[in-house]
Amino acid sequence: MDAVSRSRLLSGLQPTMFRQSKYLQVFSVGLQDTFVYRWNFLLRSFFSIVPLIGTVFIWRAIFEARGRGIEGYQYREMVFYFLLTVLVDNLVSPTEDEWRIAAEIRDGQISALIIKPLNHLAYRTSLFASYRSLYSLVTLPVVAFLFFCFREYLHLPVHAVTWPLFGLSVLMAAFLQFFVAYSLAMMAFWILEISTVVFIFYSFEYFLSGQVFPLDLLPHWMQAFVAYSPFTYEMFFPVQVYLERIQGAALARGLAFQCAWMIIAFFVARTLWRSGVKRYQAVGG
Repeated sequence: MDAVSRSRLLSGLQPTMFRQSKYLQVFSVGLQDTFVYRWNFLLRSFFSIVPLIGTVFIWRAIFEARGRGIEGYQYREMVFYFLLTVLVDNLVSPTEDEWRIAAEIRDGQISALIIKPLNHLAYRTSLFASYRSLYSLVTLPVVAFLFFCFREYLHLPVHAVTWPLFGLSVLMAAFLQFFVAYSLAMMAFWILEISTVVFIFYSFEYFLSGQVFPLDLLPHWMQAFVAYSPFTYEMFFPVQVYLERIQGAALARGLAFQCAWMIIAFFVARTLWRSGVKRYQAVGG
């Protein structure tokens, strides 16, 4: 959010907040701010197709060389898996939230927010919800075009209950990713530049969230370890819910783990904010 948008927001949080939730106002201003960059989002989404096309060709070569399926995946199922990762990524991944929050802390702009009657985590969550809502809406045509091009690989879930469970899992994945990004941004209270920390964390996330390959292709001993990590529930698990490769007790257990990680990430984010503000105020005098 730029300085003009932030100023407009903060000046608007006056007595009107009793007639309308202040966080709904934050959400509204976030939508307006995000809409300015709609073409940037559209182009970003469009060019995200390029890695997917490369992935499709690589897996086609692998399946042709093997001449058979891999761990229960046929070629068409593998293509559909990566199509779903693109969809989920567009729905849940934060749009540089950690960099924006860290910049506010580093540049001292966070001071204007600390003195306002705002819960900072709720404030940023409202902005995240507005960013993701509009970003998903703007990029939907690109995703729809992508699915149309690969329509021969698509299939719908067999069970109707899969749809709401998939939606629930995607929602929890979105908030899990946001709380993780928020926690990373809080490192700016202690270190001047968080880029190294973010790079290391996202390097692990990229591989262990299922963006490179389905996690059930890992050796069984490693699957048991990864299944308990938060990365699994950021991308891989929602996709598996839609594909109905997880059902029954395993599905219930997976949703419980995903909910638990979301709650843990929330409390970590809140704790880091409180500790960071105490340090910030002490250093700032």
